Amino acid sequence: MTGQLLERVRHEKPLIHHITNQVTINDCANATLCIGALPVMTHAVDEVEEMAAASNALVINIGTPTPDQIDAMVAAGKKANRLNIPVILDPVGLGATKLRTDTIKRLLDNVHVSVIKGNAGEISILAGQGGTVKGVESIGQYDNIEASCRDAAKIYACTVVVTGAADIIADSSRTLRVGNGDAMMGRVVGTGCMAASILGCFAAVENDHVQSSAAAMACFGIAGQLAAKRDDVKGPGTFKATLMDELYNLDTASIEQYLNIEEVVTI
Repeated sequence: MTGQLLERVRHEKPLIHHITNQVTINDCANATLCIGALPVMTHAVDEVEEMAAASNALVINIGTPTPDQIDAMVAAGKKANRLNIPVILDPVGLGATKLRTDTIKRLLDNVHVSVIKGNAGEISILAGQGGTVKGVESIGQYDNIEASCRDAAKIYACTVVVTGAADIIADSSRTLRVGNGDAMMGRVVGTGCMAASILGCFAAVENDHVQSSAAAMACFGIAGQLAAKRDDVKGPGTFKATLMDELYNLDTASIEQYLNIEEVVTI
C-alpha cells in the first residue's frame, strides 16, 4: 500500500498549504515538490482562508510563532475543517515556552487536526504525561511513548505520530511502528519539519490517516536510508541535498526492498 500511496501523490499532485517554520520553509517546500505534491507557503491572515479552501491539506508548524501567524493558523484551520480538508499539526517546541504551549492549546481548542506529529517530549506533554523540551528538542528518556502516543490520539481524536529512532503512529485503536530512517537525518536541521510536509502530502490522498502517516514516514525514512548509503555523501550538507534527490527518485522497488512497518500489539 505504501508504494501505491506514493504513486497516488504523484498522480494527483495535491496542493499542500503550509503555515510553517521560517527556518525551514524552503526545505519543506522542496520536500513537498520532490515527493510529487505542490507546495504553497503563505501565512498572511488576509488570504489564508482562501488558500486553505483551494488546497488538499493544511500543514501547521509553530516553529517560529508570531501573533499574526498564530491568528492565521487558527483562521486557516477553521476553514479547512469546514471543508473537510485534513490538517497536520507540528507542535514544535511545545512546553519550552508559554507562548508555544498557549498556541497549541488555542489551536487544539479551535481546530480539529487530523494528524499531530511531534517528538517524544512534545507528544508526552500532549498526552498529559509531562516531558522536557529544550529549545525544540526532546530531552530525556520516554519508556512509555507508545502508550503516550495512543493516549494523545484518544484525547484529540486524531492520528498521532511520534518521531524517533523508530516512528510510532497511533489512533484510538491501532498502533504501527515504522523502522525506516537513518541517524544522519537527526544531524540536519529541518527533517522534522519536512516530515510534517510529507505527512500532509499523503493525508491529502488517503483518508485513513494511520495508513497515510505510516506510508509517509516510511517513504521519508527510506529516502534517508538511501541518501546515507551514497558514496558522495560526506556529512550533513551533502546528505541534505542527496535526501531531496532520493525523495524525487524514490520508486516502488526501493520501497519494497526497505519497507519496515509493523503493527504493535497492545494488551
